[in-house]
Amino acid sequence: MQIWGGHPLRGHVKISGAKNAALVIMAGALLCPGDCRIRNVPLLADVDRMGQVLSALGVRLTRQGDILDINASEIKTSKAPYELVTQLRASFFAIGAILARLGVAQMPLPGGCAIGARPVDLHVRGLQAMGAEVQIEHGICNAYVPGSSRRLKGAKIYLDIASVGATENLMMAATLAEGETIIENAAREPEVVDLANFCNAMGAKIKGAGTSRIIVEGVPKLHSVDYSIIPDRIEAGTFLLAAAITRSELLLSPVAPEHLIPVIAKLRDIGVTIIEDKPEHLRILPAETLKATDIETQYHPGFPTDMQAPFMSLLTLAEGDSVINESVFENRLRHASELNRLGADIRVKGNAAFVRGVPKLSGAPVLGTDLRASAALVIAGLAAEGQTTIQGLQHLDRGYDRLDMKLQQLGAKILRVGETSADAETAPSVSSLSS
Repeated sequence: MQIWGGHPLRGHVKISGAKNAALVIMAGALLCPGDCRIRNVPLLADVDRMGQVLSALGVRLTRQGDILDINASEIKTSKAPYELVTQLRASFFAIGAILARLGVAQMPLPGGCAIGARPVDLHVRGLQAMGAEVQIEHGICNAYVPGSSRRLKGAKIYLDIASVGATENLMMAATLAEGETIIENAAREPEVVDLANFCNAMGAKIKGAGTSRIIVEGVPKLHSVDYSIIPDRIEAGTFLLAAAITRSELLLSPVAPEHLIPVIAKLRDIGVTIIEDKPEHLRILPAETLKATDIETQYHPGFPTDMQAPFMSLLTLAEGDSVINESVFENRLRHASELNRLGADIRVKGNAAFVRGVPKLSGAPVLGTDLRASAALVIAGLAAEGQTTIQGLQHLDRGYDRLDMKLQQLGAKILRVGETSADAETAPSVSSLSS
């Protein structure tokens, strides 16, 4: 991707459905023996991959625009394909739903961005507490429910870490379990709430999603549903930062401002004006100067780790010194060295980045090392003088719905200049899920 910086953005940008909600809701559709219609599904490489995982299990999928129809009336195998699951971490979250439906599941250990250790022990211990026998051998997680009923049993589960994936996986497993399941220290992210709302719309009985204590009363069966996914708060935050760094005025919709509270607060700290024009609409106005601020990533409702890298790009041009502490993932500051190639002044020590604002950035060749790092480089490139060339678009396409096209429509000078074989393999495939 080539970006010629220094061009202001203007206009309205439509925010797509949330990536992290779409993936887990697709897994949640495995709980339903009928038809599920999911609306506002973003066009992403990761959504494509999750569709391939479900198809390999025997699930029927058809897509028209942002509407995805899923029919899991027949799950023909409980074994997910190794070559797909190892590319997409979220596909592991299907193990709870498969186990709840079939009483047996076989799932390779997951892959995804290399941003730090994200072990599955919380998932395993939770499923074991619900009566499953679970073994991990040769990188494969084998689970089954003993007994003639093949139904999981309700249990009290405490999560050592408020893991989003573990919360979602165990919540799905509990929907069809016998009795009551209580998940303590549950993750509180909006995507967890969206999954709970989706399951409840199918007839599940889930209370407390969005708090640290989730209670699930198991039901024998779920029914068909027509459901719309929430807007992507990380995509919305990324466009807010793109507007801020280019001193631009933008209108964003649909958005859920309550999902963006820490991001909006930090933008206001550094001098940016953000107005809620009307429900689901945000307008950002340019700031004369950007002021330094400190950030520490936390689990929701704290500052989201997925916004850390894009925000670092903005702080490279803020007046003064900023400190960013990454406390969620231990290997998520590799974009700092790439931003320095563009003229930023960033020092990294452990999980902390010390950012000294500079007057300008200058275009250079850079490499995106993970999804949000790639977005950070796009944001920096929009402000840098001259031409920035970004490689590693396979990461960007995993989580942003046609980001370059949306930026072009807003006035950015941005161009894709051919695909590597890796990009071609992982770019969103319209034909594979669309009719």
